Amino acid sequence: MGGGGGSMESGEPEFQVAPMIDVLLVLLIFFMSITTAQIEALDTSIKLPVAPDAKERKPDKNQRTVNVRWNRNEQKALMTYGGKEWEDREALAEELKKAADTLPDGKGGSRLEVLVRADRATPAKEVQAAIAVVAQSTAAVAYATNNRD
Repeated sequence: MGGGGGSMESGEPEFQVAPMIDVLLVLLIFFMSITTAQIEALDTSIKLPVAPDAKERKPDKNQRTVNVRWNRNEQKALMTYGGKEWEDREALAEELKKAADTLPDGKGGSRLEVLVRADRATPAKEVQAAIAVVAQSTAAVAYATNNRD
């Protein structure tokens, strides 16, 4: 009966490379999928407003991002969340409520925090409307800005 670890004559097992490559590939796929999901959350076409006193926030696993991009041609705000553009704001509010329900805080509330990233060209009334949509699902709303241009 032969073992799978090497020759029996030498008494020393051989190092098996194939299982290590399998593990490495699984980890690589895992980290690539996580990175892709994080990149999709941020709309790189959005130019954030500048607030000189803005402080950098650390990413939080309970945080979700809603992007608000101003479409100059149509004169309307386009909201994106979860890689999808939301025309129906009530449907977006329902989707955020579902996300809030998955993160209960044990006191009848939610640990969900929503980061609103609005383009600097977006009128204030549209940003206010986006925050109102988000506020239907959680009380924790943050607004993204840059501390320099």
